Amino acid sequence: MDGDEELAAAMSERRQLLNVAYRLLGSLADAEDVVQETYARWYGLAERERAAVAAPGAWLTTVAGRICLDQLRSARVRRERYVGEWLPEPVPGDAEWFGGEPDPADRVTLDESVSMAFLVVLDAMTPAERVAFVLHDVFRYSFAEVATIVGRTPAACRQLAFSARRRLQREVAPPPPADRRAGLVREFKRAWEARDIDALLGLLDPAASLVADSGGRVEAILRPVEGGGVIAEGVVRIADLAAGIVLLEQVVNGQPGLVAQVDGVTVTVFSFGFTGERISHIWAMRNPDKLGPWLEAPAP
Repeated sequence: MDGDEELAAAMSERRQLLNVAYRLLGSLADAEDVVQETYARWYGLAERERAAVAAPGAWLTTVAGRICLDQLRSARVRRERYVGEWLPEPVPGDAEWFGGEPDPADRVTLDESVSMAFLVVLDAMTPAERVAFVLHDVFRYSFAEVATIVGRTPAACRQLAFSARRRLQREVAPPPPADRRAGLVREFKRAWEARDIDALLGLLDPAASLVADSGGRVEAILRPVEGGGVIAEGVVRIADLAAGIVLLEQVVNGQPGLVAQVDGVTVTVFSFGFTGERISHIWAMRNPDKLGPWLEAPAP
Protein backbone atom coordinates (compact mmCIF):
# COMPACT_ATOMS: atom_id res chain seq x y z
CA MET A 1 0.00 0.00 0.00
CA ASP A 2 1.52 3.35 -1.05
CA GLY A 3 1.30 6.55 0.96
CA ASP A 4 -1.82 7.87 -0.78
CA GLU A 5 -3.65 4.57 -0.38
CA GLU A 6 -2.64 4.39 3.27
CA LEU A 7 -3.93 7.92 3.90
CA ALA A 8 -7.21 7.21 2.12
CA ALA A 9 -7.69 3.95 4.04
CA ALA A 10 -7.04 5.65 7.38
CA MET A 11 -9.16 8.74 6.74
CA SER A 12 -12.09 6.67 5.44
CA GLU A 13 -12.53 5.44 9.03
CA ARG A 14 -13.12 8.94 10.45
CA ARG A 15 -16.91 8.80 10.50
CA GLN A 16 -16.91 5.32 12.03
CA LEU A 17 -14.53 6.48 14.76
CA LEU A 18 -16.69 9.54 15.47
CA ASN A 19 -19.80 7.38 15.73
CA VAL A 20 -18.13 4.92 18.08
CA ALA A 21 -16.66 7.64 20.30
CA TYR A 22 -19.89 9.65 20.53
CA ARG A 23 -21.90 6.63 21.64
CA LEU A 24 -19.24 5.74 24.19
CA LEU A 25 -18.76 9.23 25.62
CA GLY A 26 -22.09 11.00 25.02
CA SER A 27 -20.22 14.13 23.94
CA LEU A 28 -19.63 15.23 20.36
CA ALA A 29 -16.79 17.53 21.43
CA ASP A 30 -15.06 14.75 23.37
CA ALA A 31 -15.64 12.33 20.50
CA GLU A 32 -13.96 14.70 18.07
CA ASP A 33 -10.99 14.99 20.46
CA VAL A 34 -10.74 11.19 20.61
CA VAL A 35 -10.69 10.97 16.82
CA GLN A 36 -7.95 13.58 16.63
CA GLU A 37 -5.88 11.79 19.28
CA THR A 38 -6.38 8.46 17.49
CA TYR A 39 -5.05 9.86 14.22
CA ALA A 40 -2.19 11.56 16.07
CA ARG A 41 -1.14 8.16 17.40
CA TRP A 42 -1.51 6.59 13.95
CA TYR A 43 0.76 9.16 12.33
CA GLY A 44 3.05 8.99 15.34
CA LEU A 45 3.99 5.49 14.21
CA ALA A 46 7.03 5.01 12.05
CA GLU A 47 6.21 4.49 8.37
CA ARG A 48 7.27 0.84 8.55
CA GLU A 49 5.04 0.33 11.60
CA ARG A 50 2.00 1.71 9.76
CA ALA A 51 2.82 -0.41 6.73
CA ALA A 52 2.83 -3.51 8.96
CA VAL A 53 -0.76 -2.89 10.12
CA ALA A 54 -2.90 -5.30 8.08
CA ALA A 55 -6.21 -3.62 8.95
CA PRO A 56 -5.88 0.12 9.67
CA GLY A 57 -9.58 0.39 10.52
CA ALA A 58 -9.35 -2.23 13.24
CA TRP A 59 -6.19 -0.62 14.62
CA LEU A 60 -7.81 2.82 14.72
CA THR A 61 -10.97 1.52 16.38
CA THR A 62 -8.95 -0.35 18.99
CA VAL A 63 -6.99 2.79 19.86
CA ALA A 64 -10.11 4.97 19.91
CA GLY A 65 -11.90 2.44 22.11
CA ARG A 66 -9.04 2.40 24.61
CA ILE A 67 -8.93 6.21 24.74
CA CYS A 68 -12.68 6.28 25.34
CA LEU A 69 -12.39 3.64 28.06
CA ASP A 70 -9.77 5.74 29.86
CA GLN A 71 -11.98 8.83 29.55
CA LEU A 72 -15.02 6.99 30.87
CA ARG A 73 -13.07 5.90 33.93
CA SER A 74 -11.81 9.40 34.66
CA ALA A 75 -15.23 10.94 33.88
CA ARG A 76 -16.66 9.46 37.06
CA VAL A 77 -14.26 11.58 39.08
CA ARG A 78 -14.99 14.70 37.02
CA ARG A 79 -18.74 14.23 37.39
CA GLU A 80 -18.42 14.53 41.15
CA ARG A 81 -17.52 18.19 40.60
CA TYR A 82 -20.20 18.83 37.98
CA VAL A 83 -22.92 21.28 39.02
CA GLY A 84 -26.34 19.61 38.83
CA GLU A 85 -27.29 16.72 36.57
CA TRP A 86 -25.09 15.57 33.69
CA LEU A 87 -26.73 14.66 30.36
CA PRO A 88 -25.25 13.53 27.05
CA GLU A 89 -24.67 16.25 24.50
CA PRO A 90 -27.57 16.48 22.00
CA VAL A 91 -26.78 16.30 18.29
CA PRO A 92 -28.93 17.74 15.51
CA GLY A 93 -30.46 15.98 12.54
CA ASP A 94 -28.88 16.71 9.16
CA ALA A 95 -31.25 19.62 8.49
CA GLU A 96 -30.68 21.14 11.93
CA TRP A 97 -26.93 21.85 11.79
CA PHE A 98 -27.50 25.56 12.24
CA GLY A 99 -23.84 26.50 12.22
CA GLY A 100 -23.49 25.27 8.63
CA GLU A 101 -23.71 21.84 7.02
CA PRO A 102 -20.91 19.64 8.40
CA ASP A 103 -18.68 17.42 6.34
CA PRO A 104 -20.26 13.94 6.09
CA ALA A 105 -17.28 12.55 8.02
CA ASP A 106 -18.16 14.85 10.92
CA ARG A 107 -21.76 13.70 11.24
CA VAL A 108 -23.04 11.22 13.78
CA THR A 109 -25.25 8.58 12.20
CA LEU A 110 -28.69 8.99 13.76
CA ASP A 111 -30.47 5.80 14.81
CA GLU A 112 -31.99 4.31 17.96
CA SER A 113 -28.54 3.88 19.51
CA VAL A 114 -28.14 7.66 19.81
CA SER A 115 -31.58 8.44 21.18
CA MET A 116 -31.30 10.33 24.46
CA ALA A 117 -33.16 7.51 26.24
CA PHE A 118 -30.51 5.05 25.03
CA LEU A 119 -27.55 7.30 25.87
CA VAL A 120 -28.81 8.10 29.37
CA VAL A 121 -28.97 4.40 30.23
CA LEU A 122 -25.55 3.81 28.67
CA ASP A 123 -24.15 6.53 30.91
CA ALA A 124 -25.28 4.64 34.01
CA MET A 125 -23.29 1.54 33.01
CA THR A 126 -19.76 0.72 34.04
CA PRO A 127 -17.15 1.79 31.46
CA ALA A 128 -16.42 -1.82 30.53
CA GLU A 129 -20.13 -2.64 30.11
CA ARG A 130 -20.64 0.36 27.90
CA VAL A 131 -17.66 -0.37 25.66
CA ALA A 132 -18.48 -4.06 25.33
CA PHE A 133 -22.13 -3.43 24.51
CA VAL A 134 -21.62 -0.56 22.07
CA LEU A 135 -18.83 -2.23 20.13
CA HIS A 136 -20.52 -5.62 19.96
CA ASP A 137 -24.25 -4.92 19.78
CA VAL A 138 -24.19 -1.63 17.89
CA PHE A 139 -21.09 -1.93 15.71
CA ARG A 140 -20.90 -5.74 15.46
CA TYR A 141 -17.33 -6.21 16.60
CA SER A 142 -16.57 -9.72 17.79
CA PHE A 143 -16.05 -10.37 21.48
CA ALA A 144 -12.47 -11.32 20.66
CA GLU A 145 -11.94 -7.84 19.20
CA VAL A 146 -13.72 -6.19 22.12
CA ALA A 147 -11.52 -8.12 24.54
CA THR A 148 -8.38 -6.49 23.13
CA ILE A 149 -9.85 -3.07 23.98
CA VAL A 150 -11.41 -3.80 27.36
CA GLY A 151 -8.54 -5.96 28.57
CA ARG A 152 -10.73 -8.91 29.56
CA THR A 153 -11.45 -12.32 28.11
CA PRO A 154 -13.99 -12.71 25.28
CA ALA A 155 -16.23 -14.63 27.68
CA ALA A 156 -16.11 -11.78 30.20
CA CYS A 157 -16.94 -9.28 27.44
CA ARG A 158 -19.90 -11.42 26.40
CA GLN A 159 -21.20 -11.26 29.97
CA LEU A 160 -20.66 -7.50 30.10
CA ALA A 161 -22.67 -7.00 26.91
CA PHE A 162 -25.41 -9.31 28.19
CA SER A 163 -25.68 -7.30 31.41
CA ALA A 164 -25.85 -4.03 29.47
CA ARG A 165 -28.45 -5.42 27.07
CA ARG A 166 -30.62 -6.57 29.95
CA ARG A 167 -30.45 -3.14 31.58
CA LEU A 168 -31.49 -1.40 28.36
CA GLN A 169 -34.41 -3.78 27.88
CA ARG A 170 -35.51 -3.09 31.44
CA GLU A 171 -35.14 0.68 31.40
CA VAL A 172 -35.93 1.77 27.83
CA ALA A 173 -39.54 1.10 26.92
CA PRO A 174 -40.39 0.38 23.27
CA PRO A 175 -41.43 3.77 21.85
CA PRO A 176 -44.61 4.40 19.89
CA PRO A 177 -44.34 4.70 16.08
CA ALA A 178 -42.30 7.62 14.75
CA ASP A 179 -45.33 9.60 13.56
CA ARG A 180 -46.97 9.26 16.97
CA ARG A 181 -43.78 10.40 18.72
CA ALA A 182 -43.70 13.48 16.50
CA GLY A 183 -47.38 14.06 17.21
CA LEU A 184 -46.90 13.89 20.96
CA VAL A 185 -44.05 16.40 20.84
CA ARG A 186 -46.11 18.72 18.61
CA GLU A 187 -49.08 18.49 20.99
CA PHE A 188 -46.78 19.15 23.95
CA LYS A 189 -45.44 22.27 22.20
CA ARG A 190 -48.94 23.57 21.52
CA ALA A 191 -50.13 22.86 25.06
CA TRP A 192 -47.05 24.60 26.48
CA GLU A 193 -47.57 27.65 24.30
CA ALA A 194 -51.26 27.74 25.25
CA ARG A 195 -50.44 27.23 28.94
CA ASP A 196 -52.99 24.43 28.92
CA ILE A 197 -52.32 22.38 32.05
CA ASP A 198 -55.10 19.90 31.32
CA ALA A 199 -53.67 19.16 27.88
CA LEU A 200 -50.18 18.79 29.35
CA LEU A 201 -51.48 16.37 31.97
CA GLY A 202 -53.05 14.30 29.21
CA LEU A 203 -49.75 14.08 27.36
CA LEU A 204 -47.47 13.38 30.33
CA ASP A 205 -47.21 10.02 32.05
CA PRO A 206 -48.18 10.44 35.73
CA ALA A 207 -44.70 9.19 36.69
CA ALA A 208 -42.91 11.36 34.12
CA SER A 209 -39.54 12.91 34.96
CA LEU A 210 -37.71 16.01 33.78
CA VAL A 211 -33.93 16.37 34.02
CA ALA A 212 -32.05 19.55 33.11
CA ASP A 213 -28.32 19.96 32.52
CA SER A 214 -26.90 23.46 32.98
CA GLY A 215 -23.44 22.65 34.29
CA GLY A 216 -23.88 25.64 36.56
CA ARG A 217 -23.43 27.91 33.53
CA VAL A 218 -27.03 29.14 33.33
CA GLU A 219 -30.09 29.00 35.54
CA ALA A 220 -31.80 25.61 35.71
CA ILE A 221 -33.22 23.11 38.16
CA LEU A 222 -30.40 21.07 39.68
CA ARG A 223 -32.34 17.95 40.60
CA PRO A 224 -34.76 15.77 38.59
CA VAL A 225 -38.42 16.79 38.70
CA GLU A 226 -40.75 13.84 39.22
CA GLY A 227 -44.44 13.60 38.37
CA GLY A 228 -46.50 14.68 35.38
CA GLY A 229 -48.51 17.16 37.43
CA VAL A 230 -45.43 18.89 38.83
CA ILE A 231 -43.86 19.08 35.37
CA ALA A 232 -47.04 20.50 33.80
CA GLU A 233 -47.24 23.25 36.42
CA GLY A 234 -43.55 24.02 36.01
CA VAL A 235 -43.83 24.25 32.23
CA VAL A 236 -46.71 26.71 32.48
CA ARG A 237 -44.79 28.75 35.05
CA ILE A 238 -41.81 28.94 32.68
CA ALA A 239 -44.10 30.10 29.86
CA ASP A 240 -45.43 32.87 32.10
CA LEU A 241 -42.01 34.03 33.29
CA ALA A 242 -39.83 33.64 30.22
CA ALA A 243 -41.10 36.15 27.69
CA GLY A 244 -39.85 35.89 24.15
CA ILE A 245 -39.18 32.13 24.07
CA VAL A 246 -39.88 30.57 20.68
CA LEU A 247 -40.25 26.78 20.44
CA LEU A 248 -39.20 24.96 17.27
CA GLU A 249 -39.81 21.33 16.36
CA GLN A 250 -36.46 19.80 15.45
CA VAL A 251 -34.77 16.43 15.18
CA VAL A 252 -32.70 15.78 18.31
CA ASN A 253 -30.55 12.64 18.36
CA GLY A 254 -32.67 11.18 15.60
CA GLN A 255 -35.93 11.69 17.52
CA PRO A 256 -38.62 14.40 17.56
CA GLY A 257 -37.54 17.18 19.91
CA LEU A 258 -37.93 20.87 20.63
CA VAL A 259 -35.49 23.76 20.52
CA ALA A 260 -36.14 26.88 22.59
CA GLN A 261 -34.78 30.14 21.23
CA VAL A 262 -34.60 33.68 22.55
CA ASP A 263 -33.86 36.36 19.95
CA GLY A 264 -32.90 33.65 17.48
CA VAL A 265 -30.32 32.05 19.79
CA THR A 266 -30.81 28.51 21.08
CA VAL A 267 -31.01 28.40 24.87
CA THR A 268 -32.39 24.89 25.46
CA VAL A 269 -32.69 21.65 23.51
CA PHE A 270 -35.40 19.25 24.67
CA SER A 271 -35.30 15.49 24.12
CA PHE A 272 -38.22 13.19 24.92
CA GLY A 273 -38.76 9.61 26.01
CA PHE A 274 -42.05 7.79 25.69
CA THR A 275 -43.98 5.07 27.45
CA GLY A 276 -47.03 3.82 25.62
CA GLU A 277 -48.93 6.82 24.30
CA ARG A 278 -47.47 9.38 26.70
CA ILE A 279 -44.30 11.35 27.31
CA SER A 280 -42.43 9.75 30.20
CA HIS A 281 -39.08 11.60 30.11
CA ILE A 282 -37.97 15.10 29.23
CA TRP A 283 -34.26 15.92 29.04
CA ALA A 284 -33.45 19.63 28.83
CA MET A 285 -29.97 20.64 27.73
CA ARG A 286 -29.24 24.16 28.99
CA ASN A 287 -25.44 24.07 29.24
CA PRO A 288 -24.15 26.30 26.42
CA ASP A 289 -20.91 24.30 26.36
CA LYS A 290 -22.96 21.35 25.06
CA LEU A 291 -25.01 23.29 22.51
CA GLY A 292 -22.26 24.05 19.99
CA PRO A 293 -24.01 22.82 16.81
CA TRP A 294 -27.23 24.57 17.84
CA LEU A 295 -26.09 28.00 18.96
CA GLU A 296 -25.93 29.75 15.60
CA ALA A 297 -29.51 28.93 14.66
CA PRO A 298 -31.25 31.60 12.60
CA ALA A 299 -34.43 33.08 13.97
CA PRO A 300 -37.53 31.22 12.72
